[in-house]
Amino acid sequence: MVDVNQFRNAMALLGGAVTVITTDGPAGRFGFTASAVCSVTDVPPTLLVCMNRSSYSNAQFKANGALCVNVLAGTHQALSGAFANKALSMEERFAATHWTVLESGAPVMQEALVNFDCRIAQVHEVGSHSIFYCQIQGIRHGAGDDGLVYFNRAYHRVCEASRTC
Repeated sequence: MVDVNQFRNAMALLGGAVTVITTDGPAGRFGFTASAVCSVTDVPPTLLVCMNRSSYSNAQFKANGALCVNVLAGTHQALSGAFANKALSMEERFAATHWTVLESGAPVMQEALVNFDCRIAQVHEVGSHSIFYCQIQGIRHGAGDDGLVYFNRAYHRVCEASRTC
């Protein structure tokens, strides 16, 4: 078996888009920062989102059955930090930017690069994490023109090759 620290150090070199995952419904409004998001299939359009099973809001995401993947722009590093900060209440986190809703009822960040409004179709428990398979109900494109990725334990802005961030 591979050493956990060796695995974590190797995974730090696999860059990922930074997102804020949100939910709302009977179990309440919650959100967290994630980079463990990827496409599964385009028919039907489906994403997967990984969330630690020990997270205080894991049960609420499952109970609500809906979530929104809000892809952050290069200027949203502080917002990513807010949604990762366990010392902040959910009200404080959500107060950091503007929100609306689409079909699922999950909070949709108005300034995101893109929003994927989803219903949780399946959940698999693997080791320390829940894997949410999310069927996309709607997509909203924002106005941003650069992205935010997490690579080698640091944030980086990603821009089109024709311009500088």
